[in-house]
Amino acid sequence: MVGRTLGIYMTAKVAKAVFGALGLIFSLIFIVDFIETLRRSGDAKDVSTATILAISFLRTPSIVEQTIPFAMLFGAMVAFLGLSRRLELVVIRASGVSAWQFLAPIFALAIAMGLAASLAFNPLAAIMKAKCDAMEAGLSGRARADNAEARWLRQKSADGQAVIRASSSAEGGVVLGGATFFNFSPDGQFENRVEAREARLRDGFWELQDARLLSPDREPEPYGTYQIATNLTVEQVRQTFEKAETVPFWSLPAAIRLATAAGLDANKYLLQYQTLMARPVLLLAMAMIAATVSLRFFRFGGVGPMIAGGVAAGFVLYVVTQMAGDLGSAGMLNPSVAAWTPAVVGTLFGVAMLLKQEDG
Repeated sequence: MVGRTLGIYMTAKVAKAVFGALGLIFSLIFIVDFIETLRRSGDAKDVSTATILAISFLRTPSIVEQTIPFAMLFGAMVAFLGLSRRLELVVIRASGVSAWQFLAPIFALAIAMGLAASLAFNPLAAIMKAKCDAMEAGLSGRARADNAEARWLRQKSADGQAVIRASSSAEGGVVLGGATFFNFSPDGQFENRVEAREARLRDGFWELQDARLLSPDREPEPYGTYQIATNLTVEQVRQTFEKAETVPFWSLPAAIRLATAAGLDANKYLLQYQTLMARPVLLLAMAMIAATVSLRFFRFGGVGPMIAGGVAAGFVLYVVTQMAGDLGSAGMLNPSVAAWTPAVVGTLFGVAMLLKQEDG
C-alpha cells in the first residue's frame, strides 16, 4: 500500500494546483464581470465603485461553479506533469509503487472536492447570487424577475385546468404582465381565453386587471377586474419562476415537492439535483482523464499531443454533459440518466485507458 507520507504529498501537490486554477479562474471572471457591470451601470446615478465590486464579487461564485470540472482537469494535469518533469514519478515507480496506488489518494481528493462543491459551495454560490440579484434590482428600480422573458405556467383548480402565458413577470412571478389564461374544463375541453394587462396572485385566485374574456360562442367581454381560481401558492409560483441553477442544493428536494404537488413541471429541479449528486463522479472522471495523459515520462517524448488529447477529451466530456442536460430539461431523457450517464461513462473510459497503459 502507498505510504501515508507519499499519499499526503501527492494529494497536496494536486490540491494546490487545482485550487490555484480555481483562484485564477475566479480572478479572471471577477475582473471581466466587474468591467461589464461597470459599463452597464454607467448611466445609473449614485452607484459607487464599491457597490459594483460587491455585485461582481457576489455573482462570480455562481459562474465559477460551472468551471470546477475544468479546474480539476487542468490542475491535475499540471501537477502530474510537474511530478513527471522532476522525475518524481520515476522514483515512485522504481520503488515498486503502481500507478493505481499513488493515484488512489488523488481520486479520493476528486470525490471529496465534488462533494464539497455540491454540498457547500453550491448553496453558498446560490445565496450570493440571490443577494447580487437583489442589489441589482434595487439599483435599477425593477422587480427581481426576468421581465423581458416570456413565462408559462400550468395550474389546476376546482374550475378545471388553465395554461398561463405571461410576457413579463415581477416579484418572483406573483405579478404577471401581459397575461393570457387558456381555461379548460375538468375533462380537458377548451372553454375560453382571458387576456389581461396584469395578473396578481392572491390567496386562492388570480386577480386580473383590464381583462378581456374571449369565448368561442360569444363576443369578447371586457372586465375592469376579473378573478380566476387557482391552487397555486406564492411559494410555489416563486419556486417555479426561479431558475434551477439558483436554488441551493439543500432546497432542491423541497422545490421538487412543491412543483409536483402543484402539478407543475419539476423536471428542471430533478435534473439540477441529480447533476449535483453526480458531480463527485464527474470530477473523478476529469482526474482520471488527466492521469491518462500526464503520466508519460518526458524522456519518451510525445507529451504535447497527449496533453492536447486530454484537453480535448475533457471538453468533449463537458459538451456531452451539457447536451445530456439539455435533453433532460426538455423531457427527452430521464433526469437521472441525463445527469449520471456522462460522468459514469467518462469514469469508465478513464479506468479503461489507465488499465491499458499500466497493465497492458
